[in-house]
Amino acid sequence: MKIATIDTCEDGGRQHRVTVFLDNARDQRCSLVMDKAKELGIELAFLPSYSPKLNLIERFWKYVKKTSLANHAISDFAQFRAAIALCIEDAFKKHAEELKTLLAPKFQTIEFSQLQVA
Repeated sequence: MKIATIDTCEDGGRQHRVTVFLDNARDQRCSLVMDKAKELGIELAFLPSYSPKLNLIERFWKYVKKTSLANHAISDFAQFRAAIALCIEDAFKKHAEELKTLLAPKFQTIEFSQLQVA
């Protein structure tokens, strides 16, 4: 596995913290990833378990399945792959507006000051 290095993220002399959001796959929590992130000063944030709506690739996969596989009889793996490849290839040409809203990160942010401590 190759991991890119990040020396600093600078904008006009200001340094920014780098946070990478991951979806809790086991290989993303391995010691190699965790150690390298720590070495590079990258904060790793993990999405809650069973939260496909927060993971944009899960939303896109749901769209691909609905568009290319639903209500279709596919007899072999080659046809299955071709249907998915065609859908992905044409997705942003034919359905750009639908995908713009589907893949928009619509998240509510909560400031720590808004939280009530029990």
